[in-house]
Amino acid sequence: MARGKQQPGLDAPKGLRTPVLGSSRRRDPMEQSDRFGRFTEWIARGMGTPWFVLGLTIFVVAWMAWNTLTPKTWRFDSADLGFITLTLVLSLQASYAAPLILLAQNRQDDRDRVQIEQDRQRAERNLADTEYLAREVVALRLAVRDMATKDFIRAELRSLLEDLDRRDDGDGEQARA
Repeated sequence: MARGKQQPGLDAPKGLRTPVLGSSRRRDPMEQSDRFGRFTEWIARGMGTPWFVLGLTIFVVAWMAWNTLTPKTWRFDSADLGFITLTLVLSLQASYAAPLILLAQNRQDDRDRVQIEQDRQRAERNLADTEYLAREVVALRLAVRDMATKDFIRAELRSLLEDLDRRDDGDGEQARA
């Protein structure tokens, strides 16, 4: 049985196999949502720049100049009617820009919420660590306070030496007597 095109078996690397049912790569809905979210942020970031405002201003001025200064047969939007097509184009742009900006703001709010939660958890860990260290310092202070100092040990040793000297002196006197 000869096939027109030889298909690799299951032991072939994944890139060489052909998909069995439809697409070989299933798209994760979260990945698609994230891709759309990044797209909306890109659009919102672009619309918030001076270059966008400058470009839109140049576009509007060029549109109005073309439809005012060129011969009537070349015009596509009448200045007599108040540039209705330009108004519709700008309204369409605004109607898409507003939801895209809101979506981008919602994603930023979600990121901020996650960041705030992480900051709160970090602050709790820092507080717990600080309390632990404070308890340890107090325990060390108590342990050190109960510890003998050099001066105390020296005084005790001197006292023992004096006692030993007195005994030696007392033993020597008893031996002579």
